[in-house]
Amino acid sequence: MVSVIMPAYNAERTIKEAIESVLNQTYSDFELIVINDCSTDATKTIVERFVSSDSRVRLINNSVNSGVSVSRNTGISNAKGEYIAFLDSDDMWRKDKLEKQLDVMVSNNAILSYTASSFVDSNGKPYNYIMEAEEKTNLKTLLKKNLISCSSAMIKADVMKTIKMPNDKMHEDYFVWITVLREYKFAYGVNEPLLIYRLASNSKSSNRFKSAKMIYNTYHAVGYNHLLAALLTLRYTAHSVSKRYRINHV
Repeated sequence: MVSVIMPAYNAERTIKEAIESVLNQTYSDFELIVINDCSTDATKTIVERFVSSDSRVRLINNSVNSGVSVSRNTGISNAKGEYIAFLDSDDMWRKDKLEKQLDVMVSNNAILSYTASSFVDSNGKPYNYIMEAEEKTNLKTLLKKNLISCSSAMIKADVMKTIKMPNDKMHEDYFVWITVLREYKFAYGVNEPLLIYRLASNSKSSNRFKSAKMIYNTYHAVGYNHLLAALLTLRYTAHSVSKRYRINHV
């Protein structure tokens, strides 16, 4: 079984599409755990409708607003599946995402995998750019650029439960992928845009200065000294700016 972890905060505009993209998967042996982080809009009500109509959907309500890392960790702790997949409440999957990705995981005895990504704007209008996935991604490549969108990732649950996600002052998913590849060498890619990633203007990565600071914090948290963390951040930021340009101009 695959446990799908979806943190949600004030996601009433997008969460219905996100959940439906999970429920419409061709691979049906999954549970969807939605962690409502004290939303003040209709998020909880929307999720409760799905809970009442599909037993695979579970809702956990945080007692206090805790952020995305704590919310994901809550989902991870409650996951029953052998594999964990992540989907943010504003992103969507193609209907064969889990099926194709699980095939790659099983056939390679993989610890971590990811898919290529397509992109839409905040209103759902698609861009032409596709961020491709490599057949095998190692740590050297990952330190240059993060090819692994969190909403495209699938990881063995027993490994994920030993790492968890750190605080929201860094790119918490990037921290996890670096940690995993240090020990397990490769992440396996499915080079099809099975993730539809929504570019929100208020996302953490949309503020370049804030994002660079979080990337620096990530490198430092995984053990790189201040100078090397700064140099890695400069290289990462250059790749990130280039990617955003291609998304907007392809």
